[in-house]
Amino acid sequence: MNLLVTGGAGFIGSNVVHHVIDRPEIQKLINLDCLTYAGHLVNLKTVERHPKYVFEKVDLRDKAAVLDVVQKHAITHVMHLAAESHVDRSIAGPGDFIHTNVVGTFNLLEACRGFWLDSSTLKTQSTKPDPRFHHVSTDEVYGSLGSTGYFTEATPYAPNSPYSSSKASSDMLVRAYHHTYGLPAVITNCSNNYGPYQFPEKLIPVVIQSLLERKPVPVYGDGMNVRDWLYVRDHAEALWTVLTRGRVGETYNIGGHNEWANLRIVELICDLIDEMAPRLGGSSRRLISFVKDRPGHDRRYAIDAGKIQKEFGWVPAHRFEQGIRETVRWYLDNQDWVKTVLKR
Repeated sequence: MNLLVTGGAGFIGSNVVHHVIDRPEIQKLINLDCLTYAGHLVNLKTVERHPKYVFEKVDLRDKAAVLDVVQKHAITHVMHLAAESHVDRSIAGPGDFIHTNVVGTFNLLEACRGFWLDSSTLKTQSTKPDPRFHHVSTDEVYGSLGSTGYFTEATPYAPNSPYSSSKASSDMLVRAYHHTYGLPAVITNCSNNYGPYQFPEKLIPVVIQSLLERKPVPVYGDGMNVRDWLYVRDHAEALWTVLTRGRVGETYNIGGHNEWANLRIVELICDLIDEMAPRLGGSSRRLISFVKDRPGHDRRYAIDAGKIQKEFGWVPAHRFEQGIRETVRWYLDNQDWVKTVLKR
């Protein structure tokens, strides 16, 4: 396996690289990343000299450069994680999301189609590789749920933000390339991730950093928007499972079975900070500040991950209370990392 991980210097991508690089199936692991504000090679310090690891600074929007990477490294498997992913940023400036998430995915699909399906090199090899294109997406493509029910793989798409619309579009492109050209593709849609190396713009690291700096902690609306939370290292294991065992042409939902209202998460982190960093003084909950709700803010997401559990036996290893404690501890112990990525 010559595995291409796109976005490998980002939050989920770097955790995936750490999680899979020592697997015996992998001959080379190529990390393709253009190092936007959320991509940092410091996330990969411990693997940068690994004999299997190769870094390629390439923008997915550069079609020729993407094709060159696929051909040069004879890529056999792709785990496509690279994306603009912050909903607030997509509302403020949707253009980058269309160019990276939609056009970038198209460029990668075209490169793989040309190399895997049309390449004379692959066709003449005595042991032809069994390639796989794994497109990593989000549960946000399904829209918003009411107080009951769960997203399944059959839930109709109803994206409500420029971000989720761009991801829905890229999902449809991957599906089309499988059905039209026979590209061996699988898709996964995951719930909200949290854990080490998450850039401090998403809810959990924002809350942690705000509390450590004793700044107000912003909470949208009434704070009762619900998300299903998935520890990033559990997600990495699920992604590897689907890459290596998933059925071509199928979609798999990956969820943490951990529904929490945003306000309850903030309160839990406040209590953990008070416990782990008592030197800060005073109750952290007093820093909670309710702000105007985000436009089009989906009320509730919840994943039915029964398919991946039934077919492969995958279930998340971390309950939220355990994972969030480990996450808070990681940020407390890695403030140098936080300062480094924020400075850039």
